[in-house]
Formats: sequence, structure tokens, C-alpha cells
Amino acid sequence: MKYMGSKNRFAKELLPIILKDRTPEQWYVEPFVGGANMIDKVDGKRIGGEYNKYIAEMWDKLESGWMPRSDYTREDYKDIKTNIDRDLAESGYVGIAVSYCGKWFGGYAGLCDTKSSGLVDYQRQAYNNLLKQLPNIKGVEFVHSSYQDLEIPANSLIYCDPPYEGTSKYKDEFNHIEFWEWVRVKTKQGHKVFVSEYKAPEDFKCVWEKETKSSLSANGKSGGNKLSTEKLFVYHA
Repeated sequence: MKYMGSKNRFAKELLPIILKDRTPEQWYVEPFVGGANMIDKVDGKRIGGEYNKYIAEMWDKLESGWMPRSDYTREDYKDIKTNIDRDLAESGYVGIAVSYCGKWFGGYAGLCDTKSSGLVDYQRQAYNNLLKQLPNIKGVEFVHSSYQDLEIPANSLIYCDPPYEGTSKYKDEFNHIEFWEWVRVKTKQGHKVFVSEYKAPEDFKCVWEKETKSSLSANGKSGGNKLSTEKLFVYHA
């Protein structure tokens, strides 16, 4: 599913590193599951935590067989945004899949006349992508929880894709110092923790990096296409 900051395009490079030493019965946990574009490519025992209650409810209902519509109008979009607690799952779907660039209620995305491709139905694209994704999330335990409160089985494999520090979308909304300390604690408890970010504290080691164009850049400005270096870190005491 389209989602701002999605790691879908990097999954083929990231997952071999993350899953390299995973044991058959080991849980794979994502405390920031978002658009589920990594966890849907992993087998076995999986937990997807999500702090946004609407997105968490959406995934839980989708995994259980619920389906959204494929034809939300601009008026529907405004109505659902205004009455966001009327149906949590539907609000979760519309909030990202029917929104521009997968940004949470970032503007209605429907049929659009583009300069490069002509008429494009972004909502239909999102719906068709969801249909392809659904078989791959069967069996995932989706949980509404903050990363701090998420119940994680012993010796789990944890992949974190938190809000990136310094990006305008999340500025002053996420405590990065507390997050990195949480990663240290979880690692010392026996979990293997990987973190996607642009930068990390000095006691973390980069195990993968790639320069790429992104709409969520390390220069603190979102929108457009800017060069940034995606990195994957592990705690290295």
C-alpha cells in the first residue's frame, strides 16, 4: 500500500540483511508497520504494531476479510475526514490510500490529468495494489500500540522504520532520544533490532546504505524529489 516513507522499493535489499540469521520459530516484529510494505514480504510469525489507531484497525480488519470501496469521491473523502471516528478501518484506508502520496489525509487522490502520463486514476491504482498485497498479510498480528508498549516475544527480530529525525512532517512530534535508548535496551534484552533512518547516534553501526530520490528528505523539507541516503543501523556497543 502506498505510504509516505514506504520502504517497498528497498525491501529486496533490506530483507536479506535483516532476515539473514532468523531462526524458523523466531518472531518478526515491526513496531511502525505503516503501509505494511516490508512485513508483507516476510513469512512465519509476524507482529505489526501501529500507533495510528485508524491504520491499525484498517490492517486488522483487512486481515480478517473486510474490504473498502474502490470509488470514494472527493465528498466522501471530506465526510470521512470530518467524521473520522465513525468507522476506524475505513478512515484508516481513506486516510492513506485515497490521499496524495500516501500522506495521512494529505489531500484527495482520485482521477488526475498528469503531464507525463495523461489521465491517471490514483485511487484505482491504490486499490489494485491492495488486492495484490492482501494474501501476503494473512496471519500477521496487527496491534494498535506505541512502540514502547508493544508486547514483543523474547529473542525477536525487530525492524523499525520510525519517523525520521529532521524531516518537516515529524518535527517536534517524536522523541528520537527516547527511541534510540529503547533500541539499546531491546538489543541488550536479546532481540536483534534493525533501524531505518538517515542518521543514528555514534554507538550504532550502518550495515547498509543507498543514495536515492525521496519526497521526505534529510534536509528537513518534504515534497518533490531530493537526494537522500537511506541507511540501516544496528546497535553496536
